[in-house]
Amino acid sequence: MRKTFLSIGFLVALIFTIASISSAADVRGVTDTEIVVGWTTPLSGPAALWGVTGLGGKAWADHINAQGGIYGRKIKVILKDDGYNPARALANLQEMKDDVFVIAGLLGTAVCNAAKDFPADNNIPLITAYGDIRIFARQPKNKIRNVFVTYPDYEDEAQYLTAWAVKNRGAQKVVVFYQNDDYGKMGLEGVKKGLAATGGKAKLVGAVPYEVTERALSTHALKLKESGADTLVMYADPTHAAIITMTMAKVGYQPMVLASFPLADAIMYKIAGPTWEGTYVGLPGNSGLPGTDPDADRVVDILLKYDPKIKGKEFLALFGATSMMHLAEGLKNAGPNLTPETLVAGMEKIKEWKAENLGARVTYGPDRHHGNNASRVGQAKGGKIIGLEPFTVFQPRF
Repeated sequence: MRKTFLSIGFLVALIFTIASISSAADVRGVTDTEIVVGWTTPLSGPAALWGVTGLGGKAWADHINAQGGIYGRKIKVILKDDGYNPARALANLQEMKDDVFVIAGLLGTAVCNAAKDFPADNNIPLITAYGDIRIFARQPKNKIRNVFVTYPDYEDEAQYLTAWAVKNRGAQKVVVFYQNDDYGKMGLEGVKKGLAATGGKAKLVGAVPYEVTERALSTHALKLKESGADTLVMYADPTHAAIITMTMAKVGYQPMVLASFPLADAIMYKIAGPTWEGTYVGLPGNSGLPGTDPDADRVVDILLKYDPKIKGKEFLALFGATSMMHLAEGLKNAGPNLTPETLVAGMEKIKEWKAENLGARVTYGPDRHHGNNASRVGQAKGGKIIGLEPFTVFQPRF
């Protein structure tokens, strides 16, 4: 009889073991030794600098792997170039969907809009995206069940930067140079709201859009100059930001310049030259600032060990690395039985957390998938970016 009970107990244990192995084998992009992460980003084109976020994310994955991975699984990053083109990004995602467990670092407002249904339609979690977060806020709740984003809202940031410039730097006449898509239009709308809140102390005197395919911006620079604005707010990609500041210098126009946080990398000095000196920039709550924050410098030193090519592009590399940190924290919380559902539950356990002590605190939950929405002002000074004040935290959007 005792042998019978032992045999039954052994069989039950064996059944559970087999079921567990079978379950793990059925999870796309997960094996006993590996977790596959898909990452599409602009490694070429006008926003190629922003693609450094993907290199930073992969470098942090390499750091995690060097420490043994997560529950014995190493992170494999499949990094694809989309050239900042929504159609190419969507094609990349379709190519990867049968091989990846999770998508990270989706970059570009137009790209995020094109891919907004991808996570729900394919049951593939999206951990952090860099674009207009209201794309996801407008989605039905069931469509964003597995979407987690920690990224400032462009409109909130623009409103904040504009009000700051009026209050602290005496801005009176404001002109906006913006990318003619939702990224730029959100910035323009935020500037309008920021000015409306000043009680007439400052006004909008012009708004000049550009297309990402344009390179000759002389006419744009002249329009900005003719506006008579003492302050320029810029929502642009790195290529066009550099071209417009250099072109403005040629036509003798030197307003105070404020730029959205995607332009807060000190590498702008290399592509815009001395015209970038003095530019005020937004700084995002989801990351830190190399050269100012000791913890940011510590993490950058680690990233450089795994990818020396990010030298000189540390801000954006760090930006991408924090995305991998968020994913890693969710994976740890999910436990060894990894599925899309356990990862979602693991992400929702993150409360009042700072990735490697960087940025503002992050909180997710069943009713909150926008981890934080925070900005602060920095300035390009002496070849690097200096933080000027603490973070201002806005309400999460979803």
